[in-house]
Amino acid sequence: MERRKFLQNGTLAGISALALGGITNSAQAATANSTTATGDKPFNMYYAPHDGTFKNSAGDDFLDQIKYMYDQGFRSIEDNGMLGRPAAEQEKIGNLLNKLGMQMGVFVVDTGNNWKTSLTTGKQEFKDAFIKTCKESVEVAKRCNAKWATVVPGFFDRNLPMGIQTANVIDAMRSGAEIFEPHGLIMVLEPLSDTPELFLRTAEQTYEICKAVKSPSCKILYDMYHMQRNVGNLIPVIDMCWEEIAYVQIGDNPGRKEPGSGEVNYKNIFKHLYKKGYKGVLGMEHGMTGQGKEGEAALIKAYREADSFL
Repeated sequence: MERRKFLQNGTLAGISALALGGITNSAQAATANSTTATGDKPFNMYYAPHDGTFKNSAGDDFLDQIKYMYDQGFRSIEDNGMLGRPAAEQEKIGNLLNKLGMQMGVFVVDTGNNWKTSLTTGKQEFKDAFIKTCKESVEVAKRCNAKWATVVPGFFDRNLPMGIQTANVIDAMRSGAEIFEPHGLIMVLEPLSDTPELFLRTAEQTYEICKAVKSPSCKILYDMYHMQRNVGNLIPVIDMCWEEIAYVQIGDNPGRKEPGSGEVNYKNIFKHLYKKGYKGVLGMEHGMTGQGKEGEAALIKAYREADSFL
């Protein structure tokens, strides 16, 4: 049911009940339960689903999914592949988000070199590709109202000392920051756990690079699924790296599914972030335990539970 029709129907039902002499306690309880079931109340934090998260409930069209996300209480989205969408589609997404008062989360600065040895080498060809993609990303961000863009520096270069590789990455990130900073955009460097070949592995290592770049446009993307796998100790590391963390992503471990499916106490982590004053997006970069509409409903229920920290 459309949100406006639901509200209209709810108002008419309330008027009818009053005309009959008032709403009973049981009817009030039923109304409260119905409101909760729709998920119409916004979450305490800006959790951001992806294209496809609610395809069974809302259909294949991403715009329809965004509307559905809004009706369930979500106020942000993520789209890693935004850079590859047609410009007209990027604008439609941005316009809809603006209309609904929703935030656009990260998209990936995808140079085509993110998953191979590239920026760590210091080779100009990789740096040039990175700079070119950063410039393209600025235009994409303007169309879809994005503020953050994910950067992955690629794999280790086994032929170079670690200090040289780190210096090469810092040099490339400074070039990227120079492009993003005039536009108020932030590239968020993401340490990952997918393969040991990746150069960025921990938040502490990324903190060091951000400190060296010295730009408000070069910060950390703290993906809690990857950090749980690589390091653990999630809350203390958040506190240690806090001044350089600009973006957070979610995924329970093991399995990379919704909160409550693994070992991470997300209710405590969300409460900790809330108390620290985090107002940014929390990207839902994970799968779900269930399937179909039932799985999507269970996903929302899991987030309602983890979000009930107040």
